[in-house]
Amino acid sequence: MRWVALVVGLAIITAVGIVVNMQRQDAGAARDAAATASRTPTPAASFTDPCGTFDTTVRTPYPITGYWIIPTADPCTWRSQFQAIHRVGGDTVIRLGHGLSPRRVDDETGLVLDAAGDKPDPRYAKCVEGELTCVQAAEKALKDAHPDNRITWTYVFRTDEQYGDGVFRCPDIERKIVVGDAVFFRIIAPDDGTDDASCDFSSRGRGYHLILVSAGKEDSLTTLLDLGDRFGIRVFPALPLAPRDPTGPTRANPRHIGTLTTLTRRILQDYGDRFAGRESLGGVYQPFELQIRDWPDPSKVDTLKVLAEQHLIVEQELAGKPILISPYLDARRDRKFTSTPKQVGKGFKVLARTGVGIIAPQDGRGTGKGGLFWPNWKNKPVDERLRPVVGDTTYAKAYYGGTRDYYREMAQARDELLKEGVRVELWANIEAFEPTRREGEKRCSSQSDRGATDKPRLDTQVTLVGPYVSKIISYMWSDYFTCGSPSLAEQIAQDWTRPIAIQAFRSRRDIQNGLEIRGYNLAGATVTLSWPGVDEPRVVDSTVAGVHETDPVPGLPERVERLWIPFDLDEVPDGRWVRVGVTAPDGRIAAEPVYYQHTT
Repeated sequence: MRWVALVVGLAIITAVGIVVNMQRQDAGAARDAAATASRTPTPAASFTDPCGTFDTTVRTPYPITGYWIIPTADPCTWRSQFQAIHRVGGDTVIRLGHGLSPRRVDDETGLVLDAAGDKPDPRYAKCVEGELTCVQAAEKALKDAHPDNRITWTYVFRTDEQYGDGVFRCPDIERKIVVGDAVFFRIIAPDDGTDDASCDFSSRGRGYHLILVSAGKEDSLTTLLDLGDRFGIRVFPALPLAPRDPTGPTRANPRHIGTLTTLTRRILQDYGDRFAGRESLGGVYQPFELQIRDWPDPSKVDTLKVLAEQHLIVEQELAGKPILISPYLDARRDRKFTSTPKQVGKGFKVLARTGVGIIAPQDGRGTGKGGLFWPNWKNKPVDERLRPVVGDTTYAKAYYGGTRDYYREMAQARDELLKEGVRVELWANIEAFEPTRREGEKRCSSQSDRGATDKPRLDTQVTLVGPYVSKIISYMWSDYFTCGSPSLAEQIAQDWTRPIAIQAFRSRRDIQNGLEIRGYNLAGATVTLSWPGVDEPRVVDSTVAGVHETDPVPGLPERVERLWIPFDLDEVPDGRWVRVGVTAPDGRIAAEPVYYQHTT
């Protein structure tokens, strides 16, 4: 069996630490791309194709405007997904990605083995050229050019996309291979990670890496971008996922940086050739999931090195398109290597300097890594759905802080970075599931045993991340928004006009003191104010005494509204938390109140 180690890999790792530091000095141009990505295509009202007639209007807009979707082989399913996502106000779709994988090859048969190295991988066993496997054919082509040429490592990569000629640097030896209904791409590059453009295979013998890509029969990305144009949706395809460190699967393996950047460069060059100027290509998604934390010495964190090198390729090859990354938060006190809000704020700055334009941290509620609570709630028992993760305890004992505390610190870090000339957007990825299923509950996802949640829980998540982010996205549409009866999507359609408050603060208009409330669906609302020690809640009808404004608020999602009500806060004792409840004209109450801490 062939399993030749890449000796020069260690040298590459050392160089990366130096190069990354130099190349990250001025990353402002990459962050400016995030603003470019905010433009969405303008769709027609409807369209008809062989899959049917599809309505492209927004009917029940909700604060979540972006969703992950699972790849599907049925293009009609994509159309239905885009229609459903756009109906609830979605304008962004993010693709899940696949990993670049180093593989062993059986010396006798020339077959690529599975990830465990135990038996031939049936997906790549189909790849043949005449009487030879694709690995054997690639090695023969190299040796025909020079007898000392050799393949030192074989990699595989799976995708449902199909590339154009832009993916090839040396078309004399690289090629597209079609075997029946299976499509493969053979990509070859020097094993020193240089991706030499000279295509000189004959002057001397060298070691090469073979990247064997299993592709789609048709190009899924073209289909998705065409749908994006029709529905007014931006698509974020995934970058190749970095190989994981075998000693710690949460870490990227720096040994494969050269091959990862080669594949990334080739794919993005092809994107540039085929999709330049497409508004529906919103950017690219970095699928490697990592925890955002305060790294003591970021220069020694291999995963950050690997991501920074990959992100540099995006800056070079796909200028004007941002990189979206969605790290996870872990606020649990009883686990090692978790983080306080302050530590996460520091980690946000480090991650921004790897070249990303958009950071959309997972809020942690779906996994139980984070809790939805206000500072004045910290001594309350945790929600029952969190108990399987943190036990029967209080929020203060379970978590270092609430969701809102973490996003506030990251928003502050974002603003501090802007003063340094580093532009990065802060989005929120709210998890649309529960840590576990209830007894007897139907399983929503074949890939996870998470439970289904409901719209009130989503409303609460929106409230708690609300004033600190410019956009809210969610993992994920496929399964979690379409599971159950009624599904989350159906619950949103039935209840989309319910008010959702996200912030309240003291505000003065002319000579009157009052409160400004920000949120969604606030027109005509009645506001109820209460605090510890007050005998009767204060009720203000905003249609009688109030000002409602819908002009966009800089830095917040575009549908955020403002409602000002007069109120004499002098009657509130200093330091008290004021509970601000919002009720719609038809009597529906916001799922979550907001709290304002009064200080004189």
